[in-house]
Amino acid sequence: MSTVSSPFPSTVVTGGTIGSIVVGCKLQVLHGQPAEYRKAEILSIRPAASADDPARCEYYVHYSDYNKRLDEWVSPERLNILGEIEYPKVKKPKTVLAGVGKETGKGSEPGTPGGRVSKINRKSNLSKAATTGKGADAASTPGTPGASSANKRKATAMDDGSSSQGKANGANGSTPSIHVQGEDDDDEEMTNGEAASEVILDENGGSFSKEQEIEKLRTSGSMTQNPHEVARVKNLNLIQIGKHEVETWYFSPYPIEYAYLPVLYICEFCLSYFPAVKQLARHRHKCTLQHPPGNEIYRRDDISFFEIDGRKQKVYCRNLCLLSKLFLDHKTLYYDVDPFLFYVMTLRDEDGAHFIGYFSKEKESSEQYNVACILTMPQYQRMGFGRLLIAFSYELSKVEKRLGSPEKPLSDLGLLSYRAFWSEAIVALLVEQQKTGIELSIDDIAQRTAFQPQDVLHTLQNLNALKYYHGQYVIVLSDTAIKNAERAAKKKKREVDPKALVWKPIHFTATQLRFL
Repeated sequence: MSTVSSPFPSTVVTGGTIGSIVVGCKLQVLHGQPAEYRKAEILSIRPAASADDPARCEYYVHYSDYNKRLDEWVSPERLNILGEIEYPKVKKPKTVLAGVGKETGKGSEPGTPGGRVSKINRKSNLSKAATTGKGADAASTPGTPGASSANKRKATAMDDGSSSQGKANGANGSTPSIHVQGEDDDDEEMTNGEAASEVILDENGGSFSKEQEIEKLRTSGSMTQNPHEVARVKNLNLIQIGKHEVETWYFSPYPIEYAYLPVLYICEFCLSYFPAVKQLARHRHKCTLQHPPGNEIYRRDDISFFEIDGRKQKVYCRNLCLLSKLFLDHKTLYYDVDPFLFYVMTLRDEDGAHFIGYFSKEKESSEQYNVACILTMPQYQRMGFGRLLIAFSYELSKVEKRLGSPEKPLSDLGLLSYRAFWSEAIVALLVEQQKTGIELSIDDIAQRTAFQPQDVLHTLQNLNALKYYHGQYVIVLSDTAIKNAERAAKKKKREVDPKALVWKPIHFTATQLRFL
């Protein structure tokens, strides 16, 4: 991977060469069918040498104003190097010499590490100047007994702790300083309004830059606490699971030896991953699983749901998290699966129960969330399975006699799915109650649907169904909303049958939850 800094300032240049393209450049790239130019940013560069061109490279681009799932590696032929090219800013490295201040040329007090003047030292200088100006040798104010001895003890401690530094400074009478890390780093580091190029020492004494660490996070399986800190490069382009080949959307921290393979082969029953199809075939002869390793709690027609405890089936649940991260941008759970329950939806046939999607939920949620992560595999999307997953999660909430809500924030596709489900369920309930003449409040709707009142309120606002009438808000459905509900009712949909659910809420003891 390449992280070469730009030889140009932050300017827009018309026309260039392929050799001048560096990480951070923004230019037009061919994308889509029919192909058209879209503005994109170069996130990474990798060599792709060929017999005709040993210096050939490929470029990983992110299209501006588009979702990260469209990020991809492109060939140099797709780059419009004859158009406008915006080069990134060049970071000026900060050089600080001992005894010399910032670029302003101000002198620093001798004895301060790196030429810094700490707040403690400045305070001591002020107090010294104050006493010197008064011509007083004593450090205490008259009428404050004990202050002189206390100051003497402080001075002795400072002298003892910095005796070696005082010897190095010579006999010039300079006052040793104590720099408290973090107190005045902000105002000193950002004096000129520019971030410095940091160089950090590792355990072996070697040095590495922040840019190298960011590139390591982009391309390796290292994990960061802030998923928005680094725009990671997608490490897999294609997976094969069962009979389907699926294009991936996002980065997933699979082991480094499995990254950048043309195809990653995944067993659809145990979700183990392999670099070659022969290894997968050998595994299938030994693998005895024909369904997820959990309790089947729902079966109707060809759909089954399995409940899996993350503490009992750690390997399967971790493999499930790695797989789902390929299609979920905001997911950060990879390793710690103990506090979660996983509900896997499968499609049954004579070969076994094939993985369609899943959702997870916390065993104990202080926010009353009934879904932590939810995913329908891309090959099964737009077939009603996502709606079935959402409906099943609320069916479990009804059995628990709780109001549920998905964990926020939702992904873009998840938000669309939930809004459509909420709108359809609430409008259908209101239309049905309108026939009986019974008026429902927001709390009544929440109790009947197991939705949180906040979700009901937001849905009614999106439907523009809240009207202010005679000093109070009333729910009024528009003709368009009613027609859409009637049209949706005529469509054939997969519905959750409460009679087919064989499940009781699991109550965990304090001992079982001690890992939370």
